[in-house]
Amino acid sequence: MHADTRAPVAAARRIVVKVGSSSLTTPDGHIDTDRVTRLSEVLAARRLAGTELLLVSSGAIAAGIGPLGLASRPRDLATQQAAASVGQGLLVARYTAAFARHGLTVGQVLLTVEDMIRRVQHRNAQRTLLRLLAVGAVPIVNENDTVATHEIRFGDNDRLAALVAHLVRADALLLLSDVAALYDGDPRRPGALPITDVRDPADLDGVELGRPGARGVGTGGMVTKVEAARIATGAGVPTLLTSAANAGAALAGEAVGTYFHPQDRRPSTRQLWLAHATTGRGRVWLDDGAVDAVVRRGASLLPAGVVRAEGEFHAGDPVDLCDARGVPVARGLVNYDAAELPELMGRSTRWLARELGPEYEREIVHRDDMVILAAS
Repeated sequence: MHADTRAPVAAARRIVVKVGSSSLTTPDGHIDTDRVTRLSEVLAARRLAGTELLLVSSGAIAAGIGPLGLASRPRDLATQQAAASVGQGLLVARYTAAFARHGLTVGQVLLTVEDMIRRVQHRNAQRTLLRLLAVGAVPIVNENDTVATHEIRFGDNDRLAALVAHLVRADALLLLSDVAALYDGDPRRPGALPITDVRDPADLDGVELGRPGARGVGTGGMVTKVEAARIATGAGVPTLLTSAANAGAALAGEAVGTYFHPQDRRPSTRQLWLAHATTGRGRVWLDDGAVDAVVRRGASLLPAGVVRAEGEFHAGDPVDLCDARGVPVARGLVNYDAAELPELMGRSTRWLARELGPEYEREIVHRDDMVILAAS
């Protein structure tokens, strides 16, 4: 392992750090004040050295388990939301006190997928985060578990952290876990070896990553961390995965953890959110000509190319655009309610404007509100 490959982390002027629930709480569901304090000291030192820093912190639901007298992490949504409501306040209070010891102010930012898939909301989120950085604060970001539902969730804060890193154009992403690195097998088994560098997704072919939520109070796992790294590096953001205990060494660029090398391209923020922060509320089938126009020629989806639709969705919702085999080839924000589409399918926009009114002379999905998922 060569420390010079970690140089971008050491040199980063703006960095997103994500820490998981298991690194912040005790097994019985209380915040581990010592762990929060130690992590805050490391991050505060980097912030005071001049780096803009955002912390994506899990732990709200986990921190609410003990105070509510729950035996374990709740499975039903309502109790999860109740635990998050109790735990989030406790968590931010700990961070506020810990960073205040170093003269730093924190700002709480709670996000939902619903906020991010709408153009105005995701611009507002970006503006808020950048302004907090500009005034010297440390944004503490978490998913808004008190209102998010199973259908509109980031799913884990690893993915949220990767998307936030892209949103604020971070120079690096640091994913902190309770494991020192990504291993080529279960690290609890003899013979498992750490993977020091990942330059291409093919480097992980055959690697057993385990399943999300396999242990502890968190919902993530190595699967979600590798996916987050893929999102971030695909957006040009180098990513380092290591343990919370190694946070200081990681920020200093030392040879710890697993380093995911960035790709050269940086897709638009909107494309990244559509691809990774949304799920289709419905499905729209395209004929072969429309698939070619959308996937290969970068065109908008017009009513004439739609042959079928299913699902309950409204104008502005994300929908999956499928080929004749039902394979999603793109995702976009639809301009019509599901109930309106049957009357529009196969019609030209000119015919629709003449028969139904000028407001129907528009695309089903505009190319600016669309991301390509796969070639067909």
